[in-house]
Amino acid sequence: MQEVGYSYLDELNEIQRNAVTALEGPVMVIAGPGSGKTRVLTYRIAHLIKSGVAPWQILALTFTNKAAREMKERIEKVVGSGANKVWAGTFHSLFARILRVEAHHLGYPNDFTIYDTDDSKSLIGTIIKSMSLDKKVYNINAIRSRISSSKSNLITPKNYVTNEDLMSYDRMNRRPMTHVIYEKYVKACERAGAMDFDDLLLQMFRLLYQNPNDVRKKYQYQFQYIMVDEFQDTNYLQYEIIKLLAIYPESNHNVCIVGDDAQSIYSFRGATIENILQFESDFPELQTFKLEQNYRSTNHIVAAANEVISYNKRQIQKKIWSDRTEGQKIKIIKTMTDNEEGRRVADSIIEQKNRYNLANHEIAILYRTNAQSRVFEEHLRRYNIPYRIYGGLSFYQRKEIKDVICYIRLTVNDRDDEALKRIINYPRRGIGNTTLEKIATLATDNDVAMWHVLTQMEYNARAKKTIGEFTKMIQGFKAKAQSLDAYETALHIVKRSGIIDLLKADTSPEGQARVDNVNALLDSIKEFVDNDVIEPGVEDDDKSLARFLQSISLMTDADQEQEGNDYVTLMSTHSAKGLEFRSVFVVGLEENLFPSYMSLSSPDQIDEERRLFYVAITRAEEYLTLSHANSRYQFGNMRFNDPSRFLDEISEENIDAISSIRKKASPFGEPKAAGGIRRLGPKPVHQPKIMVSAADFKASPAEEIKEGMDVLHLKFGNGKVIKVDERMVATIRFDQIVDTPEKRIMLKYAKLQILS
Repeated sequence: MQEVGYSYLDELNEIQRNAVTALEGPVMVIAGPGSGKTRVLTYRIAHLIKSGVAPWQILALTFTNKAAREMKERIEKVVGSGANKVWAGTFHSLFARILRVEAHHLGYPNDFTIYDTDDSKSLIGTIIKSMSLDKKVYNINAIRSRISSSKSNLITPKNYVTNEDLMSYDRMNRRPMTHVIYEKYVKACERAGAMDFDDLLLQMFRLLYQNPNDVRKKYQYQFQYIMVDEFQDTNYLQYEIIKLLAIYPESNHNVCIVGDDAQSIYSFRGATIENILQFESDFPELQTFKLEQNYRSTNHIVAAANEVISYNKRQIQKKIWSDRTEGQKIKIIKTMTDNEEGRRVADSIIEQKNRYNLANHEIAILYRTNAQSRVFEEHLRRYNIPYRIYGGLSFYQRKEIKDVICYIRLTVNDRDDEALKRIINYPRRGIGNTTLEKIATLATDNDVAMWHVLTQMEYNARAKKTIGEFTKMIQGFKAKAQSLDAYETALHIVKRSGIIDLLKADTSPEGQARVDNVNALLDSIKEFVDNDVIEPGVEDDDKSLARFLQSISLMTDADQEQEGNDYVTLMSTHSAKGLEFRSVFVVGLEENLFPSYMSLSSPDQIDEERRLFYVAITRAEEYLTLSHANSRYQFGNMRFNDPSRFLDEISEENIDAISSIRKKASPFGEPKAAGGIRRLGPKPVHQPKIMVSAADFKASPAEEIKEGMDVLHLKFGNGKVIKVDERMVATIRFDQIVDTPEKRIMLKYAKLQILS
């Protein structure tokens, strides 16, 4: 085809221009972060149209409808209204369009129904009930996730039964009938003339694979040019469909993929990095263009990104570079606790806003898990810094958190009708809306709380026995609250109510995230109980559940949407892909957190965690801050964590200041032995040397602690009791803490071990 030069090509650098104008045959564009990937993709389509290709002969596959719309808008600016005729959209939307025409080849009606997530869950629930299976064991979300994963890997119900790995996994999870549910689900969808979201891909594959001489040839002829955005995020099934359209001899092999193997971070959704790594072997005549110039970030950030990703062995080699100024070096914040980490990050945000005139919306806090947002939300609120949770709810607005809080509220105050209504039938215990409405009416008519109706009044209800069990359970919680501290009571509530078992039964990534959130709430209550340092001017030693609820009431009240759009953004690192901010804080950089403890047994998973860190740091344009804490509450215990191995992979030349003992980490698994101290900035704050492990620590009775004694505190280390006042508040000097060595501690809650 004759190359045609147009003025829009002058907007591209040399490599971008070459990628845009290489129209024939297979092309792979490896696009580093901030390298102008979207511009190359859209200009390539525009160049095809300008060069005489009919718009309807171009298939452009994206991962979001928003990306497809923006692509068409950009193309239209170059070629005019013809852009609307390009087949641009998501895999699901475009394949659904084709299936509407061709579904009869598969035995489906052309006007088939598309089941959404709720439809699928409802059908699976019906099947589980019809088989008389325990719905707590056969959790609907977990089963749905299993079926979705099977379809994405081209595993039919017949293949599933013969796959010993799958069957063994199901037996291990006490769900040996999963394959039967899968088979019944598929048959039910076929009977209903319905496809779920995964079927839109699976049935598209079947359509092309089973009809090579008519349907497949038809679409190979129509789509003369195929382009795939974010190719590193494709799953096995999506790539198989692309190959059916583009790799076989009947095709002209005009396929262009755009992506970056270093940003492949969605394996938990089924995406596989293998697709982009093996693309060259599938298309030997491939032309490869590497977009390595980064237009987003300053040199120190780009250099750090190159250093980090170089530790991954399986990758397409490239080296991103920037011609921007060197800019600020990367700052590292080390703190003693995660609570201090939240405060220091908030302090740094205020400093950056004042020093560099940053707006709130130019700042982002990125964390590995959504449950980490709590401590940063609390400190941003205290400083009156507006923020928003991107891609999720504020911590205290998440359903599972509100459910647990309502159990706590009802335990503290049984007249709380709103809390009662929320949790009286959660988890389900057979108390329906009709019964609840009758109870509410009785309460209103007699001017009493609903709890009074439940426990004191006669009413006609089939669920009376179940209601009796519910009230007995809440009364048991009240009794526990009298004898246990807030954390122990809350832990008992979470277990006894059945909430945690219900959440754990959902083994999907979303289900696990909900379990993590509940654990984060419990950790915040444990921190509240263990916070034995009395702030100046505060003489409140109340560690009850009621006091905890009071402490978070302003947090939950502040969740109301504020006017304007100038917010600091809080989000998980996975959600940050494709975004950019002038200033980025990547927090919680500790072993077992980032990288995740679930990745430590597999080098491939460690590599993906490293790619996730690579994505995080390349979101920053000018200012990058990395933070980690020496200790944080996890699962109700104070855990002491090593700094993340990823911090060691950034050289001193790109770091402004660091004050921590850094440990070299092995490629995966446990870190290696400690290295030396590297310090480029001010004197470090030394951490206490813990003399015994947390498991061996034995707290001494509070009344035995006297002035002059040497004591040990798990958080602050060795100390000497300076004095003990009449209220049993001790002043203790911890010499290993440089900044504020003297702490005033309420001995009733101190948990100190007498040394001498």
